[in-house]
Amino acid sequence: MHANDLFTAITDQLVADIEAGAGTWRMPWHTLADAGTPLSIDHRPYRGLNALWLPMVAASHGWTCGVWATYRGWQRHGAQVRRGEKGTQVVLWKPTTARSDTDDNDEGSGPRRRLLARAYTVFAVEQVDGADEIIARHAAQLADRDTPERIEAAEAFFAAVGARVVEGGNRASYQPATDTIHLPSLSQFDEAAHYYGTSAHEHVHWTGHADRLARDLTGRFGSDAYAAEELVAELGAAMWCAQSGISAVTRPDHAAYLAGWLRVLKTDARALVTVSSRAQAAVDHLTACAGITAPAHEGDTTEDSEAA
Repeated sequence: MHANDLFTAITDQLVADIEAGAGTWRMPWHTLADAGTPLSIDHRPYRGLNALWLPMVAASHGWTCGVWATYRGWQRHGAQVRRGEKGTQVVLWKPTTARSDTDDNDEGSGPRRRLLARAYTVFAVEQVDGADEIIARHAAQLADRDTPERIEAAEAFFAAVGARVVEGGNRASYQPATDTIHLPSLSQFDEAAHYYGTSAHEHVHWTGHADRLARDLTGRFGSDAYAAEELVAELGAAMWCAQSGISAVTRPDHAAYLAGWLRVLKTDARALVTVSSRAQAAVDHLTACAGITAPAHEGDTTEDSEAA
C-alpha cells in the first residue's frame, strides 16, 4: 500500500469512529489513552500517527496487549505469525536528501533533508504463536493504571514542567495572553485520573506558545485552525495518558469542535499527519521540560514538515 493510501484509510476510519462515538463523547484517541502506548517487540514505542492507529486496530479486534512486530521480527524472537492472519499497515518515515533549487555554486546551497513516508506491515502479538509470556507481562502492566503511584507520578510530572497553573472555577482552559493554565480543583473531578488527563490537554495547548513550540496552524488550516489546535490537544493528551498509565477523560464541552474536526479530516487525509505530528512534538516538549529522557521510538517521527 502506498503511504498516501494508508493516510486516507486511517483518516476514513478515524472519521467513522468519531461519528460513531459522538453521542457518548468516546473518541477514537481514548482507545490509545486507555490501552497504553503501542510497543514494538523490542520495547520501542510507536509514535505520532502510528500510536493512534495501532490501538484503533487493536480495539476493533478485541486485542489488548499492544505489542507489534513485523513477520520477521516475530520470528527473530521465537514466535510465528499464524497462517492466514492479516497484517496492519503502519508508516515509516525515511530520511533522504534532495538537491537545492539554488545554483550549486551559491554559498549555502546543498542537499536538503526530507522525510519520505513508506508503509510496512506489522502483526499484533495476539496474531502469533509462541508469545504467551509477552501477553501475560503486558496484561499485568495494563492493569497497573490509575494507581496511587501513577497519580503521584502525574502530579510530579506537571510540577516539574513548571507551567503557571491557577486552580479554581468550573472550566479548564489555557489563556495565551497571560500564558496561564486554568483548572478546576482536583476535588471537582470524579476521578483523579480525569484531573490529570484534563491538565495534559491544557498543557499541550501551553506548548504552542511563541516562546516554546510556536505552533501556528492558521497557515495550514485557515479558519479551522482553532479546531485543529483542539484536535492536537486531544491527541496529545491521549498520548501523554498512554505513556503515563492514566485513563482518558471524555470532554463533552468539545461539542463545538466536532464539526470542525470532521471538516479538517475530510478535507485532506494528510491533515492527520500534521495534527498527530504536532501532538507528538507537544508531548515530547512536556517530557523534556519534566526532565525525562524519551526512549528510542519505532517507525514514526514528528518531523512531517518536509515529508513527501
